[in-house]
Amino acid sequence: MAEGIWATWYDLAQGVTSEARQQFLDWTHEVYCPYLRAQPGYTWVAHYRHTGGGPQMEKVKTTAVGRTQDAIGSGNDYLLLVGGLSAHNFFKPSIKDAVLHEGFDARLSQRTGLRTAVFTVEASVNGPAPREHGPGTGPGPAIQMGSFRMRTPEEEFDLGRWYAQYRLPFMAQLTGCIATRKLAGVAGWAKHSVLYEFTSLEARLKHFEEPHEALALDRTRWESQVIAGTVHAPGSPFIGERIWPPLE
Repeated sequence: MAEGIWATWYDLAQGVTSEARQQFLDWTHEVYCPYLRAQPGYTWVAHYRHTGGGPQMEKVKTTAVGRTQDAIGSGNDYLLLVGGLSAHNFFKPSIKDAVLHEGFDARLSQRTGLRTAVFTVEASVNGPAPREHGPGTGPGPAIQMGSFRMRTPEEEFDLGRWYAQYRLPFMAQLTGCIATRKLAGVAGWAKHSVLYEFTSLEARLKHFEEPHEALALDRTRWESQVIAGTVHAPGSPFIGERIWPPLE
């Protein structure tokens, strides 16, 4: 499992034609993703399209979590994830240097609302669902990825206790869960992130969101108390399906 993760959230310009959008995605999947995968120390690349969650998640996002007022990119239509042997692999050479290639600047400038961050894996658990492929293929068909900070230093300790004592052990037993990774920020706005992998969006909705994430709306629950201390990036958590490598 990769120890470093480079995440890039973005949109494409408003009003872009469906043809231009498909051309960009074709280039991303046929040229850019394979280029990144070939970089030394990079272990996998995965590209996701935002789908959104169900009605319970919308309530959580609008009523239970805080939102940053910092001027950071608000893109959320797509999320490109790159795994590394270490977070330091994204700095030798730096990720900015890694994408310097003929024709790349013109293509990558089509992205808007860009927000990027590098994380290191703080802790991880495997769920009961097996991976579709072997090691090195990246996260599963469906993901949920939150990126956030805590309001106070004291709440950092409660967050760590909650993940260690409750959330990660719970995810290790959850039907439809492939794996969960708690991430710590190395560079970028977010200090914390969590990457949940599911066998499908349907499994995530049935086994995770409807019976569990909705508990964040109950003020008597530990979930609610911890989540109330979070300040999320725009659109967080991102919920989406993998579009590269393609699902079989």
